[in-house]
Amino acid sequence: MHLDDGRTARMIRGREPGSVPWDGYNVDVVIDATHKYLRRSQLESHLEAGAPRVIIPNLPDEQIDRVVIMGVNDDTISSADLLVSAGSSTTNVMALMLKFLDAKFDIERAMMTTIHAYTSDQPLHDSAGSDFRRSRSAADNIIPNDTATPRWVEQIMPQFAGKLEGISLNVPVPDGSCLDLTVQFRDSNITVEAINDAAREAAQKMPRIIEITDDPIVSSDVIGNRHSLIFDTRATMKTQGRLAKLLAWYDNGWGHAARLLNLVRAYHKLGSAGGAA
Repeated sequence: MHLDDGRTARMIRGREPGSVPWDGYNVDVVIDATHKYLRRSQLESHLEAGAPRVIIPNLPDEQIDRVVIMGVNDDTISSADLLVSAGSSTTNVMALMLKFLDAKFDIERAMMTTIHAYTSDQPLHDSAGSDFRRSRSAADNIIPNDTATPRWVEQIMPQFAGKLEGISLNVPVPDGSCLDLTVQFRDSNITVEAINDAAREAAQKMPRIIEITDDPIVSSDVIGNRHSLIFDTRATMKTQGRLAKLLAWYDNGWGHAARLLNLVRAYHKLGSAGGAA
C-alpha cells in the first residue's frame, strides 16, 4: 500500500498472536490494537513469533510488565518491559486529573463517571447477549457499563489504593467523550478558582497532554484533538463542604493514539527490549 508521503506500508494477514513471523519483518515493536488479546499468555505469542516488544492501547485482563500513562508514570519505564499497556483513554484522563489535584491538594477519595462514545464492540441494534445492557442498541441508548479504570489507576498510583470507584456510560455519539470526576478533599477551604489554577499549571507543564478550555464546548468540539485531557474550567463545581466536581473532555480515539505513539518513542529511546534500564 502506497502512502501519501511516498512511503509504502505492507499489509500482512494474521489471525491471532503468533501467526505472523515478526522476526522476518525486522520490526521494533508490535502494537496489538485488536482489543481481543488481553491476557499475558496471548500476548506472549507475539514475543515467541519474534516481536521484540508488544504494546496494547487498552487495559489488560491481568498483570503484564507495565501499564504506562504518559505524564503520570512514564518515568518508570524500563527496556526490560516486553508486554506493555498504554492504558485506555479514560484511564489516562482519570490518572492525569488525580495527579495534578494530588500535587496541590490532599484527596481523601474520588469517584468517576465516563460519558463515553459507543465502541466498535457494541451492536447498533438490540441483540441477544449475556450482558443485557451491553447487548442493547448503542445508537439509541445510554448504556451503563463496568470500567476497570479505577482499579488500574490505584495500581499505577498506590496512594489512591482503596479510594477510587467509577462507572462508564456509553452514549449514542460516535466520538468525543467526557469524564466527570467527583473528589472529596480533606480541606474544605479549597475554591473553584484554586482547582482551575491547578489545572492551568498542569497544562503549562504538560502542554502536549493537557489542554485548558474556557469555552462552552460540547463533545464534537474535541474530535481530532491530540490532548489526553481537555479540562473544562466552566464546569468546575464545589460544595460548601469538601466535595468538588470536575469535567474533562477527550477524543477517545485520536488523543489516545497520540499517547500510544509517544509511548513507542519513549521505549525507542531506551534501546532494545530486554536490555538494562
